[in-house]
Amino acid sequence: MNKSNFITVLVLSAIIICTSCNKEEPENENFIGIENISFENYPKVDGSTSSSVLNVMVACKLLGLHYVWMEPAVVTEWTLQPVYDEIPEQYKNFFGERVKSSKTHGAFMNLIDGEADIILTHRTISPDEKVHADAVGVTLIETPIALDAFVFVVNKNNPVKSLTINQVQKIYTGEITNWSQVGGKNASMKVFTRPRNSGSEEVLRELVMDGLEPADFPESAIGGMSQVFGEISHNEDAICYTFNNYKNLQARVPDSEVPKISVNNIFPDENTIKNESYPFISKVHVAIRSDLDHNSMAYKLYKWLQSENAKPTITECGFQPK
Repeated sequence: MNKSNFITVLVLSAIIICTSCNKEEPENENFIGIENISFENYPKVDGSTSSSVLNVMVACKLLGLHYVWMEPAVVTEWTLQPVYDEIPEQYKNFFGERVKSSKTHGAFMNLIDGEADIILTHRTISPDEKVHADAVGVTLIETPIALDAFVFVVNKNNPVKSLTINQVQKIYTGEITNWSQVGGKNASMKVFTRPRNSGSEEVLRELVMDGLEPADFPESAIGGMSQVFGEISHNEDAICYTFNNYKNLQARVPDSEVPKISVNNIFPDENTIKNESYPFISKVHVAIRSDLDHNSMAYKLYKWLQSENAKPTITECGFQPK
């Protein structure tokens, strides 16, 4: 290799390295964290799939770590990860042990059973979880810290662009079964759901159905959140639900592939979430046990997440601060 080619290779290598480094999120010089928080005393934090990015980003910012977005590998969703080279050797398992994502139901059970100190989820405790909590003498404190939209998605070839609240409810009670009943083509609806106690299924029941009992669609239950978009893509007459921020930030499925639909002619976007004009506003909650020591780092984290200091991080994760 001559000198000219060698210099060219060095320049290209430097460009590649710098481009890779730019994927790491820069530190915010104005960030205000929690005094004396450390790897040693960081609480056991758990949460839902849809709040996992917030959990990881909060931990990284409070501990002074850079973080990087990782493209999907086996699971079809983007994940946020710390730069592991910055973590001291004795804490290499920190994020596997202290910052978990056990999904919504798992996170609530871990909080109730004392396996987690604090959790972040898109909903409050479910009836099943409340029964378990009562049985073991545990009560929870649940506080909303951020806003999101609970959205309905359809196949890109579906001509229906908006549904009313009443139509959505009747679809999920089984009263509306054909798209022609809501201005679409003459085709039977393929109604997808999520399992009981999953975050989105319980939000459907509490926020959307408003006391109405959903019909049973056992053959259409979708296990993982990311699987919703594959099912909708491959079923032209399908409908399902998800969280707006999860769709945008973690699944990263554009509306050109799996469109969201308006509800009462209001489209879910940043503005309609912020001003809460979209009918189905979902709230991200931070939950703790009511007997948590107020001098503990877990309680300090609980209070910090409600403070002005946490709002830039919540916004960076795609949510609207409460």
